Amino acid sequence: MTGLALGLAIVVLVNIIAAFVFTRIDLTSEKRYSLAPATKRLLKKLDDVVFFKVYLSGDLPPGFQRLSNETREMLDEFRAYSKHIQYEFVNPSANPNDKDRNASYRLLVERGLQPTDLRVNKKGASSQLIIFPGTIASYHGKEIPVQLLMAQLQEDPNKVLNNSIQSLEYNLASAIKNLTTAIKPRIAIIEGQGELDQMETIDFQKGLSEFYNVDRVTINNKIQSLAIRLKTDTAHDVLVNKYRAIIIAKPSKPFNERDKFLIDQFIMRGGKVLWLIDPVFASMDSLQKYNSTMGLPNDINLEDMLFNYGVRLNANLVQDLNALPIPVKTGMIGNQPQFDYFKWYFFPVLTPSVKHPVVNGLNAIKTEFLSTLDTVTAAGIKKTILLETSPYVRTVRVPALIDLEILKKQPNERMFNQGPLPVAVLLEGEFSSSFLFRIPPELADNPALGYKAKSRKTKMIVITDGDIVKNQFHFSQGYPLPLGYDQYTKQTFGNKDLAMNAVNFLCDDSGLISVRSRELKLRMLDSARVAKQRFFWQLLNILLPILLIFGFGVVKYRIRKRAYAGPVRKS
Repeated sequence: MTGLALGLAIVVLVNIIAAFVFTRIDLTSEKRYSLAPATKRLLKKLDDVVFFKVYLSGDLPPGFQRLSNETREMLDEFRAYSKHIQYEFVNPSANPNDKDRNASYRLLVERGLQPTDLRVNKKGASSQLIIFPGTIASYHGKEIPVQLLMAQLQEDPNKVLNNSIQSLEYNLASAIKNLTTAIKPRIAIIEGQGELDQMETIDFQKGLSEFYNVDRVTINNKIQSLAIRLKTDTAHDVLVNKYRAIIIAKPSKPFNERDKFLIDQFIMRGGKVLWLIDPVFASMDSLQKYNSTMGLPNDINLEDMLFNYGVRLNANLVQDLNALPIPVKTGMIGNQPQFDYFKWYFFPVLTPSVKHPVVNGLNAIKTEFLSTLDTVTAAGIKKTILLETSPYVRTVRVPALIDLEILKKQPNERMFNQGPLPVAVLLEGEFSSSFLFRIPPELADNPALGYKAKSRKTKMIVITDGDIVKNQFHFSQGYPLPLGYDQYTKQTFGNKDLAMNAVNFLCDDSGLISVRSRELKLRMLDSARVAKQRFFWQLLNILLPILLIFGFGVVKYRIRKRAYAGPVRKS
């Protein structure tokens, strides 16, 4: 009785403590059920309900059912840290009326969710199933769509599903952060040196506007283009940055020294930069019109700055066997031109392999006339390669003739052996001004100029292809297409996610984007071994329980027989 009373007292005491002290224990090796500190801080700050309407319900295929279950568990995990998280799971295909169901589908597409069209076989019959693997999050009348399934070209479906589950915490938490941020940070897209114009980056800018206030800025030698003056108690005003980050996307004209100085000082004051620079100029328009073009060095007068910060852009072009097909006119039938598709080795397709928040789990990236880069010594700067080519590449020095005639020849694969080569790098640390030994003392000491020779801790990303953020235009009607979508192959690449992740990483002060680097181990059965040993395991699963029960019965019978057997009488 004493032991029973003690046990009951312990249970009651534990329940009393649990009512006042919140704790959760995750026993998985990769801590898959533990939220990141940044996510917990975000949830604890919620002051009102964030509602998730998840369109993953009903009779789903096993993979989507798993995604649905994991989404529910993640939202339950969110609710453990905030009473303001609410959710509902909905089957968008539940309506038996075709007209009403299709109207619901159209409404979901208009609200930003992308459907997945599947063919499923049930009882020998094939049917079409439309699934919306996403959720719409709402808060104070605002709502945003969240795609839960991450598309990845030529990847194993199990890996795609696993990457989607890995990204659940970030995608859902990012939606909460976006909805609850009262004042959006400001960023600027730089103009004035022949950069991509507003229509060429319209989808990228639209994506950015969900998180930031986006300005298009021409520096034009003006300090106030990137900075503002704040009054202080001292005799001199202080210059502070107007923007959290700036984006320089495919300039084609040289920067003058005064604009370079203003960008340099923006960095010295802690500003972040996404550099999307083409070291080589090559025109696809000329190639399509004349079947040839020239690859020429693109002198934009930024090489010295970037070299000082820790990176050198190479005046070459990458030819990669893992490349995007392009349409090539091969003949005429009547008055109609005929086109075939050929891999164009100057348009490499990059498959991210680095476990970094900017690129982890991304779909393949399409590029155009890509160049390589090298990192160089820069004191105190940490360099992380974010993107590389495939191993099957070669480089071409410029100037070089680029001719469609190469498509008629079978490539010598032994020459494509220089990779993988770096094409995107993250630089982090305290940068030295690229004008450190060039600015005259009278300017360096001028309080109005506010010159800084050393930056505070900041970061920048350099990518050697500006076309990564350029959207295509419909070839007949001329309207802009979503960033990353290729109208010729009908495939959507990960360009928009890459560009958004890069800006979010540069601007993220909460550390939330670090959640994207977490990895859940994909523990899969060996399919070949399963097929080979299928009968053995089926037989084992049938017979083993029977044998165990039989054995248990025999043992129990013998024990009972011994226990109840009477003593042997002697005559």
